[in-house]
Amino acid sequence: MNQPQTTQDILDTAIQLELYKKLVIQLNKDFLYANIDLDFDEDILPSSLKLMLHETIFRLIQEKFMDYLNLLYIVDVPEEKVKQLDGSDVLVLSEQVTFLLLQREWQKVWFKQKYS
Repeated sequence: MNQPQTTQDILDTAIQLELYKKLVIQLNKDFLYANIDLDFDEDILPSSLKLMLHETIFRLIQEKFMDYLNLLYIVDVPEEKVKQLDGSDVLVLSEQVTFLLLQREWQKVWFKQKYS
């Protein structure tokens, strides 16, 4: 599996492989497990998904840090990758975390599709 290098790469690849809806479903499932009130419509535009996800991560970092950490745990974002990020600018940090989160969710969807 080629690792997408940007959030847009992940979304484009998911659409190309007809796995975009499964990606949205996986996101919804993990947000529900993390007890975060966010439910994406399965027909959400990729640009809207990206924006809403980024805004949510930003808000969680700013206002509900424990919920943010719980979400990263539920999604299984590698801790070492998060620790490597520069946290001096929360807006940039939330964008980078959004990518890591989407990357991990994409891996889950891709592996399920490939090996089931």
